Amino acid sequence: MEKVKRSRLAYYASKLAVESEPNLTTAQLMLYNHDLKPVEPERRQWGAWNFVGFWVADSFNINTWMISSANIVDGLSWWQSWICVWLGYSIAACFVCMTGRIGATYHISFPVINRSSFGIWGALWPVFNRAAMACIWYGVQAWIGGTCVYLMIRAIWSNWRDDTGQGGIKNGIPTSGTNTVAFVSFFFFWLGSLPFIYPPVHKIRHLFTVKAYFVPTAGIAFFIWAIVRAKGIGPIVHQSGTKHGSELGWLMVRGIMSAIANFATLIVNDPDFARFARKPSDAFLPQLITIPVGFAITSFIGIMVSSSSTVIFGNSIWNPLDLLEAFLEEGGSAQRFGVFIIAAAFALAQLGTNIAANSISAGTDMTALAPRWISIRRGGYICALVGLVMCPWNLLSTTNNFTTYLSAYSVFLSSIAGVMICDYYVVRKGYLQIKDLYSGKKTGPYYYTGGFHWRGYTAYIAGILINVVGFAGAIGRDVPTGAKRIYDLNFFAGFLVASITYWALCKISPIPATSDTWMEVGDEITEVFVAYLDSDAERYDEEVMHGGSGKGQETLGETIHGKNFLRKD
Repeated sequence: MEKVKRSRLAYYASKLAVESEPNLTTAQLMLYNHDLKPVEPERRQWGAWNFVGFWVADSFNINTWMISSANIVDGLSWWQSWICVWLGYSIAACFVCMTGRIGATYHISFPVINRSSFGIWGALWPVFNRAAMACIWYGVQAWIGGTCVYLMIRAIWSNWRDDTGQGGIKNGIPTSGTNTVAFVSFFFFWLGSLPFIYPPVHKIRHLFTVKAYFVPTAGIAFFIWAIVRAKGIGPIVHQSGTKHGSELGWLMVRGIMSAIANFATLIVNDPDFARFARKPSDAFLPQLITIPVGFAITSFIGIMVSSSSTVIFGNSIWNPLDLLEAFLEEGGSAQRFGVFIIAAAFALAQLGTNIAANSISAGTDMTALAPRWISIRRGGYICALVGLVMCPWNLLSTTNNFTTYLSAYSVFLSSIAGVMICDYYVVRKGYLQIKDLYSGKKTGPYYYTGGFHWRGYTAYIAGILINVVGFAGAIGRDVPTGAKRIYDLNFFAGFLVASITYWALCKISPIPATSDTWMEVGDEITEVFVAYLDSDAERYDEEVMHGGSGKGQETLGETIHGKNFLRKD
């Protein structure tokens, strides 16, 4: 009987838009806007095939193409490196599905979900961190996209290159850290990206559909072209690994973790897209299967093409853009046409990756930081502006360890993911009170102490600290071997420490609005009422909570007003 009651507790009252809702408090206006609210049924337009197309499109980019190169250079054979890719992205897909289910079930984004884990105001710090990193990555990825544009232009006009005394374009900005050709190519890519920031997220899926057809086709053509030129697959596939024993084992662990770290941003970012799913199942199997398959196939193509380049040019060229430029140097109209098409495909690949992983992420985060002034669209344009003015070429030219620092950022994201996943799946057992996630009331269940959840922050810091010493070793400091081994497992270490710490603290000091049994009610949500009425009782208070169980079950039976549910009948 209790299960029957619970299954009927999932229909919210009608929504009220912010601009016409007199009952919204000032605190709620700081927590709510159109882009932050739960997605209405008419905007839930992402079906299963849209998620397949999204990940097929996202898997084909320059970073993925080169993902196995570092492992092979370090001493793994190609098949050992490929196993690392399969395992790493399979594990990453599991994490993506876990965070994505929250968004697909309750149709809310990462910044809103995080309020249950870190507090109404405490969630702003993790959101700010991710927004800042998304802006930095936007500039870096746009710079790589500019290299694709450079190849496209040079395929048409051979003089589109830096003047080295044998023709080319004179460098008019010699003290800038770059040259005129590279900057103009970057600016063209940056400018061409701006129109794609404009469409709403539920419609941008069409970009990924086009990319899913065009880009992999061009990649396969590149693969066939290189194999034919080399008259075979080259020596890399016959090369055995040079590492053995425990050294081989830890090298493979690092290879697996590098694949997961490459996905760390998308793990916490997935609810931003999954919330537009028509139903939760649309965001499950398509992601669980397509992510490892898509990224493994792209990585395999990268290995084979690089192996062929050893035969063609006498050395292994892991960067596909460098290989395309080498083809251009040989001359010939057929070569130029082929380079133009493939470079255009890579430019589209970079565009899609930048929109998905950076622009939309930053835009969604900024809506949470300043809901009254910023929408996802405005946030996306702010992200693009930051990506331009940060001069990404300086970051890439001043240190060879730039990617090491950026990859290490997965340590921070793993702690956020650990707290978020533990909070939803273990502590709350799938139960969220959507209306209260938009409430700044001090008595709200997610307000905790001063709007900050000290349990979430304690777990977050613990997950970071476990990796701090190992990170110092990764950037060249002399640290104990044990710390290096922990850092080799950086994402897992941060995730497990953060999640276990959070669970233990919630056991010792219970929190409100939880359930003793699994109770996801979001799949029945159609429209959400987020404004508080004067008649709403003050139901929770962090200070008086500690003497009780912290559970919300007293409102689950016939008394359903406390959770703001209305019966379907």
